[in-house]
Amino acid sequence: MEGTTAVSGGQSALPRLLTAAETAAPVAAVDVVAEDLRRRFDATEVSFLIVDLTGRTVVRLSAAEAVEGGREAERIPMFGSAYEQVIYTQKPYREVSSRGQRVIVPVTNRGDAIGLLELILPASAGEEVLEAVGEAAHALAYIVIANGRFTDLYTWGKRSRPPTLAAEIQYQLLPPSLSCEAAQFTLCGSLEPSEDLSGDTFDYALDRDTLHVSVTDPMGHDIDAALAATVLVAALRGARRTGAGLAEQAHRADRALADHGHGHATGQLLRINLRTGRAQLVNAGHPWPLRMREGTAEEITCEVDQPFGLSESAPHLYRVQDIDLRPGDRLLMLTDGMLEHHGGTVDLPALLEHTRDLHPREVALTLTSAVRDAAGGRLVDDATVMCLDWHGPQEAERHVSSGADTRQASAGRTKPWP
Repeated sequence: MEGTTAVSGGQSALPRLLTAAETAAPVAAVDVVAEDLRRRFDATEVSFLIVDLTGRTVVRLSAAEAVEGGREAERIPMFGSAYEQVIYTQKPYREVSSRGQRVIVPVTNRGDAIGLLELILPASAGEEVLEAVGEAAHALAYIVIANGRFTDLYTWGKRSRPPTLAAEIQYQLLPPSLSCEAAQFTLCGSLEPSEDLSGDTFDYALDRDTLHVSVTDPMGHDIDAALAATVLVAALRGARRTGAGLAEQAHRADRALADHGHGHATGQLLRINLRTGRAQLVNAGHPWPLRMREGTAEEITCEVDQPFGLSESAPHLYRVQDIDLRPGDRLLMLTDGMLEHHGGTVDLPALLEHTRDLHPREVALTLTSAVRDAAGGRLVDDATVMCLDWHGPQEAERHVSSGADTRQASAGRTKPWP
């Protein structure tokens, strides 16, 4: 089989892909790329599958085939499939059949598992072609992110059912990417919504020298909780973006809820200095975080201040506390929906220890799924976690595996938890 330069007609492959995507309408960008790949590699099929918000299903959003005709969006459960294996291991999958080589590669950006690129290639396709497919998948991640600013197609694909108004508000409050990999850390959040939506949110932002993380839980349900979450998250983001410290961020969140009559909310704010490794925390009536060190998980006991929104006249002074965070630690921030009701039947420290070899992306989903399953799929309160692996300030290159080995990652979601 010819190399990638010859296959692409002597033109560099990645600029060709990006040009094709930018020339097309935003809603058609991925289809154009899929068709380009089909022609370049003599593939009988090329398709892009996006991971939905539950992390349990992939949706085939585009397909380029040798025969004429389109394909309706197809939702495919990942459990026990090759798609699940590729998402969890972030390694390509290959199998040869009478149809040719079926190749599935991850479409991922900085740890955010966006989806999968699936092709049926000629049986003779060599390593150079497979390497070029991997490069195309990497470029596809950027194409999806860029075009997602202009179309609802990818947002639609991520949703297994139409959201309520409260759910729409709550989804928009989450960070654009649920995962992030960097030299000093790897993190991921997961939110399992309750029947009546309780307004849980998580957020993070990365500055040159600082990582900011927050987990919040307003009182109430449905639209009241969603509106309270909107005020709360906007106050925290606004304060953070002006360079306010943790105590000031907490103060502004407290005043915003109190001044606008949206009740109160618990919350936890974390800031880590990426140069020194110093970690500081504000706890506003929130459950204590868990820390796993050398395979053993335990609660981090810290001072607890009042929830946001309870101050009437005199401002409450929120305490900024140092927490012990060392390279190799895994930190878990969570809402009370992970602990109350059916969540109380799940041994979170044991589950955190059992999933120690998995990427935070899979850990976060596993923990919230365990609480959902314990409730028979009908949660009374939102269940939310943020899982953070701290690699240390001395690290200079981005971690792309965070310790997850292939065997454990591919088996982790199919074996029963203790």
